[in-house]
Amino acid sequence: MLLKGKNAIIYGAAGGTGRGVALTFGREGARVFLAGRTPQPLQQLAAEIEAQGGAAEVTAVDALDERAVDEHMAAVAAQAGSVDISFNLIPRGDVQGIPLVDMSTADYLHAVVTGLTSHFLTARAAARTMVKQGSGVLLMLTSGSSQGVVPMMGSTPPADAAMESLMRCLAAELGPHGVRVVGMWTAGVPETLTPEKIAAVNRTMQLDSAGLERLVEGLASMTMLRRAPSLANVADAAAFLASDRAAGITGTITNVTCGLVPV
Repeated sequence: MLLKGKNAIIYGAAGGTGRGVALTFGREGARVFLAGRTPQPLQQLAAEIEAQGGAAEVTAVDALDERAVDEHMAAVAAQAGSVDISFNLIPRGDVQGIPLVDMSTADYLHAVVTGLTSHFLTARAAARTMVKQGSGVLLMLTSGSSQGVVPMMGSTPPADAAMESLMRCLAAELGPHGVRVVGMWTAGVPETLTPEKIAAVNRTMQLDSAGLERLVEGLASMTMLRRAPSLANVADAAAFLASDRAAGITGTITNVTCGLVPV
């Protein structure tokens, strides 16, 4: 088991990516602390983790509430004895599909402010605990859009860039204290996509199930591997990066896009 004996906090665990990561972390031996604003889906997820032999606990936490994040972190550290992994996967409210010259300031900045604020709060809380214990891993997930020049991506590239800058700065500051900070890129993961989720980000894309299938096929055809990354691909990569086997990796980004984003 890659994560045996580790204590992991996953924010936004009820989302598509969060759920996959939480189940994988549980299978790999981690005690998973599921955090999110709505307890019911988290409780269902905890039951699934426990059914596969893992350990999970649920707490209602708003990752944009500074006091709530700090109090939850302190409670987990006191209860579990350590916080070994922190992974924030809450949605940022990205807006795409609108030309930049037609976007409102609020739409352009919302994902930047929401994503950076949430990740700063959760990373800072975890880092304070991890520095005291002399170990730990912070994981961050973006889409890789900061690297390309792709039209109509709206607020996603600047939000990704802000989070990736935070990741690198944290890695430089926390490294001497034994704390690793690692980023991941992924995009177009079929299991996490629904017509409703796509429409929430891009109002111009009103898809039915057939349209969603064509979109996924189109994204897959653009990758180097000619397939989309699966949720298992993403979760397995996260588990490896959070494990001691990746002890030499920090301050960088692992590309789990099947080559959709070339580097």
